[in-house]
Amino acid sequence: MRLFALGATQPFGVRVADRLGIALSEHEEREFEDGQHKARPLVSVRGRDVFVLHSLHGDDEQSVNDKLCRLLFFLGAVRDASAASVTAVVPYLCYSRKDQKTKPRDPVTTRYIAALFEAMDVDRVVTLDVHNVSAFQNAFRCRTEHLEARELFAAHVAKALGSEPVAVVSPDLGGAKRAERFRESLASRLGHPVPGALIEKYRSEDVVSGEGVVGDVTGRTAILIDDMISGGGTVVRAARACRANGARSVWAVVTHPVFTPDADGVLADEALDRIVTLDAIPTDRIRSPRVRDKLLYLDASPLFADVIRALHESGSVTAISER
Repeated sequence: MRLFALGATQPFGVRVADRLGIALSEHEEREFEDGQHKARPLVSVRGRDVFVLHSLHGDDEQSVNDKLCRLLFFLGAVRDASAASVTAVVPYLCYSRKDQKTKPRDPVTTRYIAALFEAMDVDRVVTLDVHNVSAFQNAFRCRTEHLEARELFAAHVAKALGSEPVAVVSPDLGGAKRAERFRESLASRLGHPVPGALIEKYRSEDVVSGEGVVGDVTGRTAILIDDMISGGGTVVRAARACRANGARSVWAVVTHPVFTPDADGVLADEALDRIVTLDAIPTDRIRSPRVRDKLLYLDASPLFADVIRALHESGSVTAISER
């Protein structure tokens, strides 16, 4: 096996490699004065199972498109270097929300991203909690593995809150299925039923509104479950709605902390008590002590290490995601 981690994903890659009992394989990433770049492995990959770890989120150093281009070129270089198999391990897959036409002549960008990976002749793409699982699976013609963080989150919430009354809340109708799966996992770990709720959400010309809560959150810790936070507006709107309907406290449980620069101010809102997320995306955009005190990063490296090991050894990925 060879495991590479590109750019800002390297610290997370080191933790994954440690869990596997190996070292990250060495590679070169070189910048040119005209803005172009190249990346190449510095060790032989001939006949090896190669895993390339890179999270495709924008940050203050590189845009989403920069990271996507670098990953694709590196995957191509590994394939050209005679790897036996090439797996792209992408904790956060960019453009996964644009999976259907919502306006005339809209792009279906998820399908285009799939075509780019397939053009690099990858054998498999592994990712975590995409916005629409069906769209992701239907877009790709190569093999895919979709991982879910719900059991990791459920274990933490069950341990942290114990016998306290809770309710699992979806911040919009689109996330209802995700919230329901998490609610079932949490109820199983707690050993008793957990109620669910839904926040109304309306969008008109990029203005989001809706404060109604369908379900009972009175006197409970409301667990807002979503796949990502960017600006924080959706989570805060939902948190305020829960508070207005009698929630004792509000937690946001979110897989991908894709924080935009303005998230620092938005997430400071006192309606939101805790933000539980994963450490697969490195970020330094949250600078406010008030928001930092709310943030808790769970370690995602065991999940990815176990999945990589299972793929290398032809084991079961499903058993890992569901444990």
